[in-house]
This record gives sequence, C-alpha cells and structure tokens, in this order.
Amino acid sequence: MTFKKLFLVSIFFACQFALAQNDSIRTLEVVEISDLQLKNYSNSQSVQKLNDSIINKNQSSLTSLLNYNTVIYFKENGFGMVSSPSFRGTTAQQTAVIWNGININSQLNGQTDFNTLTTRNFNNITVRAGGGSSIYGSSAIGGSIHLNNNISFSNHFDNELRLNYGSFNTFGGNYKVDVSDGKFSVQASVSRNSSDNDYEFLDTNKKNENGQFYNTSVNVVAGYKLNDSNIFKLYSQVFDSERHFSGTINAVSKSKYQDLNTRNMLEWIGLYSKFTSKLKVAFISENYKYFENAQADFFTHGKAETAIAKYDLAFNLSENISINSIFEYNQTKGFGSDIQETTREIGAGTLLFKHSVSDKFLYEISVRKELTNTYESPVLFSLGTNYKIASFYTVKLNASRNFRIPTFNDLYWQGSGNADLNPESSYQAEIGNEFRYREFTFSATGYYIKIDDMLRWSPGTGGIWTPNNVAKVETYGAEGYLNWNKNFGKNTFDFNASYAYTISKDEKLDKQLIYVPYHKLTSSASYSFGNFTAYYQYLFNGEVFTSSDNAYTLDGYSVSNVGVNYTFFKTANLGFEVLNLWNENYQSTLNRPLPGRNYSVNLTFNF
Repeated sequence: MTFKKLFLVSIFFACQFALAQNDSIRTLEVVEISDLQLKNYSNSQSVQKLNDSIINKNQSSLTSLLNYNTVIYFKENGFGMVSSPSFRGTTAQQTAVIWNGININSQLNGQTDFNTLTTRNFNNITVRAGGGSSIYGSSAIGGSIHLNNNISFSNHFDNELRLNYGSFNTFGGNYKVDVSDGKFSVQASVSRNSSDNDYEFLDTNKKNENGQFYNTSVNVVAGYKLNDSNIFKLYSQVFDSERHFSGTINAVSKSKYQDLNTRNMLEWIGLYSKFTSKLKVAFISENYKYFENAQADFFTHGKAETAIAKYDLAFNLSENISINSIFEYNQTKGFGSDIQETTREIGAGTLLFKHSVSDKFLYEISVRKELTNTYESPVLFSLGTNYKIASFYTVKLNASRNFRIPTFNDLYWQGSGNADLNPESSYQAEIGNEFRYREFTFSATGYYIKIDDMLRWSPGTGGIWTPNNVAKVETYGAEGYLNWNKNFGKNTFDFNASYAYTISKDEKLDKQLIYVPYHKLTSSASYSFGNFTAYYQYLFNGEVFTSSDNAYTLDGYSVSNVGVNYTFFKTANLGFEVLNLWNENYQSTLNRPLPGRNYSVNLTFNF
C-alpha cells in the first residue's frame, strides 16, 4: 500500500509539470549527459572533475586515479587486490559510486571495490564531496564518485588503441571507438589487464606470492536521436576478473576470487521548452566465487540481481527557478551459499528545487523519502547556498541528512545476520571557500559529520560475529585544493595539489577510527613543450591506527611517480613511467606491502 501511495504522489507531480508546457521543442545539445543532478544540483558542495589528461597520466584502476589526485584515502590488500576508500573519515560502505546516474554499490557488502573499475571505460569521472543521500540514496555520506559516459551526436569517427607493459609481467590493453552520423551515436571500449604481480617485499627475502590477476571489461553506450525532442540510449557494461588473493608478510595465501558484474540500462530522454523527462530501466547483477584453495574445486558464492525503474522530470518554472522530481523503484534478489535467499523492495520519491536569485546568489533544496519492506528510512534532505561575494571569491554552505542501509550480508548472513538492524544515519554541515585569480584556483572546505546507529560486526555469545547498531562517530576536518595552469608560447605548466586533515572518532572510545589518517597530501606537476610532456606525482599518507584502542599504528609513507610522453606522426604517443621512484617500503594495510620501484611503457594510437 505504501508503494502505491508513493507512486500516486510521484505521478501527481509529473502531471503538474508535464502539462505546464508542451508546445515547443528545445534544440538538442551536442553532448548528452546522463546525470543531470550532478550538473544542476551540486552548486553548494565541493565537486572535482578529473579530465582526460589526468586520467591518462594514471594507471587504469580507479584506485590509482583517485589515490594520487584526491583527498580520499585507500586501503589496499596488495597491488590489484581489494581496495577500500575512506572519504572524509567515513567507511568504504559510506562512499557511493554512481554509474551514469545509478548507485552501483554492492547489495551484498555495501561497498565498491575500486580495483574492479577501469578508468579507460569512462570519459567523465567526478568526485562530489559530502552528503548526497537526498539525491543518490544509500551510502552517499562521505561523498560520491560519478562515472559517466557522455555521447555526442555531432558527426565523427574516432578510434584509440592503448597498450602498456611493465614490471611483474603487467599488461594492459584498451581499445575505444566513438562514432556518430548525427542520428546514431556509439561509444564502445574493451579493456584487458593482467599481472603476475610477483613483486619483492622490500627489506626481506620474500616476495608477493599467489598475487596474479586478470580482468576484462567491455563497455558500450549507444544513442539514437529519434527527433530533436526524443533520444534513446543504451548503456551496457560487463566486468570479469580473477584474482589470487595475496597473502601477508607472515603467511602465504592459496585463495582466489572471481568476479562477474554486469550493468545494463535503457534510457528515454524527452527534451522540451520547459522540462526534461528521463525514464531509466536498469538491470544490475553481481556474482562472486571464493576459493579457499585455488587448486580445489570447492568454493563459496554469492549473487545479487537488482532491477531499477527511475523516472526523472526536471521543470523550469522560470529562467531562475527549476524543480526536479524523481521516482525510483528498486527490487533486489540476493542469494548464495552463505546468504538466505530473499528479495528487498525499495521505493523512493525525491524533490529538488533550485533558485538563482541573482547572478551572484543561489540556493538549492532536496528532500527524499524511501519506503521499503525491510527497514524504516528517515526523511533525507539537503540545504545549500552558493554566494559569489566578489569576482575572485565564492562561499558555499551546505547542511544535509544522509544514511546507509544494511546490506544483504548484514541482514541475511546465515547464522549471523540481524534482521532488526536500522540504517546508519548522519547529519552534516560544511562551508566551502573558492578563490580564483588569473591562472590560480584555490578551494578550502571545513566540514562536520555526526553518524548514529553505525553498523559494526562484533563477537557475541559463543564467539559468533554479528552486526549491530552500536557505534556513534564524530568526524570533522578540512580539505584544500590548488590548481595552476600557465602557457608561455609553446610551453605549458600545470600544477595541482590537495590536502586533507581528518578527525574521525568513535564517541564511546574517544579514539580515531582505524585506517583513517590525520593527514593526506597529493601534488602533481607537468610540463609540455610541443610534442613532449613530462610529469611528476607525489602522495603522502600519514600514519594510521590498526586497532580500535589506537595502541598499534602503521607508519605513514611518501610515494612518487614520474613519467614522460612523446607524440609522433600526430597520431601516436609513446610514454615511459617510473612508479614508486624512490623505492619506498610502504603498506596501506598491515603486513601487506605494496610494490617497490617499478616501470611501465605505453603506446597509444589515435586514428
């Protein structure tokens, strides 16, 4: 009954907006994007866009790209292994990953493994800091990562082939084609990455054993322009991988893990004079197999299948006022060797409002309510303003309530799951300052987050680990970004830096959360002259605690990369890079060393 009520309310909003204007047609923009909320309703928060040049200077994993260019901290169980982020001192489950407007965090464990996403498959990657649950739902507490495929209907035919080979027999290949005749548009790519991953553990006589991996991903986006007001798009992605999980310094692992993730979505876009209508229908599946012994046939497994229907109607009341209503319905079926087979249904209604009072001042409001058959959801909201005080200075204010729902593992793990769990809930506020002067851009943001009902697995009666809403966490800190770009004739200089100071404390213990560094710093500098480019990257992570009582720590570390590229025949590019230039012996997870100095060469053809 509750789902029917929510559906009727959504249809009422849709009818009010749709009937307001239906007489004229708006000309189609050259480039079509799928996530309009990111573009139109993120004016009061920190948004960092990573362009193609930054993406191409990093390794193909999403972990590497974000680790060296953002304030997000990553905990890796070895190179290419499981990678978990901490954004503004929150947990991996509290960072949402948004694929073309759809939240794709795992329904099984609640997080995304950032080493299972290949950056070469996307042409737009954006980091949105702070709460976003009122738009994107569960997990968007610390922030959200947006992976978008934007297609163009201008006439073109472009191909790119990139090959790279490096230390530890590491191979990467990516082919991408982008073509349009003005009516049809297709963007497709295929990637393959593999490595023996048998690097030495520095200062020991041991090496990384049982760490080999491979992954293959295929990504397709196709669009058809029926007329100037109706466009149809298809998104499809398949990721298949096998990783032999690395052991620790003290123990060799024999296990392996297989992933098969698929994402498919159809989208119908209607563009009219006063409103934009978007209907999305998606099917997402995640499937894993875990082998305790890679040589044996026995394995445990889990699978989740999610069907999504999402209707999005954006309406311009005037040149300065816009409203966006969203209705979404999700149905997820989870099952596996350790999970009770069950189905979860979620319906959500969202209303967004933005008013540009003048060229210098705007405010935005969003409200969301979810209804489900498994938990009670709070009313989520976000309130924000953006005020341009001077030509060089803008201030941003935002306050929000956000949440994270219990996962299938939390609720239904056989013998341990807890069906009475509440969603994690958070209140947060932030103030951002942005300065622009000539070629310089500098932003500084201070924030405060309070999280209630935080889920934790802990041992109970008989030593059985179970999840409970037992923790309260207080997180606060500051972030800064600096960008500088300058051209002198044929010379181009670029410099980027980011810094984060983070306090994230368990209120009961009054201790910093494990694997949350107080300090993180990144910087990069590049120089280009004609066909030649050289660049340098630097990453510093401060020490982290590895026990909840803060009795044990993992040392901080500094890692540098350097690379050069040369373009010849106007269509080919040859690059060489040295990773971990100073041969730093470091770990982001206790007893799991990452590689020392290693090398990579790449060759790119554009035709």
